[in-house]
Amino acid sequence: MKTPYWLLEEELLEKNLKTLAHIKEQTGVKILLALKGYALWQSFELVSKYLDGCCASGLNEAKLSNEKFKKELHTYSPAFKEEEIEPIATISNHLVFNSSSQFERFGALAKSLNPNLSLGIRVNPEYSEAPVELYNPCGLYSRLGTTVANFDRLLKSEIGNSIEGLHFHALCEQDSFALEKVLEAFEEKFKEFLPKLKWVNFGGGHHITKKGYNIEKLIELLKKFQAKYPNLQLYLEPGEAVGWQTGTLVASVLDIVDNGIKIAILDTSAEAHMPDTIIMPYRADIRGAGEVEEKAYTYRVAGNTCLAGDIMGDYSFDKPLQIGDKIVFEDQMHYTMVKATTFNGIALPSIAIKRLDGSVEVIREFGYEDFRDRLS
Repeated sequence: MKTPYWLLEEELLEKNLKTLAHIKEQTGVKILLALKGYALWQSFELVSKYLDGCCASGLNEAKLSNEKFKKELHTYSPAFKEEEIEPIATISNHLVFNSSSQFERFGALAKSLNPNLSLGIRVNPEYSEAPVELYNPCGLYSRLGTTVANFDRLLKSEIGNSIEGLHFHALCEQDSFALEKVLEAFEEKFKEFLPKLKWVNFGGGHHITKKGYNIEKLIELLKKFQAKYPNLQLYLEPGEAVGWQTGTLVASVLDIVDNGIKIAILDTSAEAHMPDTIIMPYRADIRGAGEVEEKAYTYRVAGNTCLAGDIMGDYSFDKPLQIGDKIVFEDQMHYTMVKATTFNGIALPSIAIKRLDGSVEVIREFGYEDFRDRLS
């Protein structure tokens, strides 16, 4: 196969899905796929066997879920455009507004378009242990979610009677112990409203499929919450936990230069194809590589764009790298394809899937036309 390419392994994907299905079976919670983190729709036939639907961040993701997943669809956006309310409301099961003003502006309209639509609002519990401020939705002056002061005013208004559920999202790659603290803050602020509602969505950021995550603690929290509020259907919406450790990005060494350190230039790019490694930031694992000087030969691994900081990091290898060698970046299925660009005109990696029967299928290759047609 020509590099670069993403390779999803369905066996690993199904392992994650079975873990999520176990939580569903133990608690009765419904679990949705967060398309913002994982939207490889050619795998939806497998994913939809285990999960209850998708959560979308706007019209395009909503249309993808409706077309390719065909189960429950929950749509939330920090702010909806007026012209998009009709198509979103028509195909969604839940529509979640970010603010009282958006709810007051579009709630009645959305309900008139789809009488079966369940309306909710995202709330801000004003507590989070997010490890990076960039990913902290409850930080100071956050635009994400309605605080209890504003929510209380909305609920007491005439339109407030239309609210059937609450959504909160306060985690980022975190364990169930962080969820426990968030739930305490959420209940402290919103418990008086919960008996009047039909559902609560606990959002994403639950690192359920990561090694060491305390699944039994999560099950305990969900059961405890359900016992307090038996009227509520609970939802989780992981994205990263679905795609976690399910596939790789495979690249080739194009050149090796030496400017005080040996630098291997690849046919992929951190900036274009692995942007979260720069934004988060984090250092992606390379199969068979070690830390600097842990192994005999150390290289800086870099991308093939003009950005000076297009660097994956410094790694050591057992043998000297050669032009043409393959470099395999682990865990590149989530927050990679959904954020990838063609910056500098660099082609997007192909997409391949290793099916459950062991066969490998290249499902998409990208060429000049894909670059050209994005721009005009």
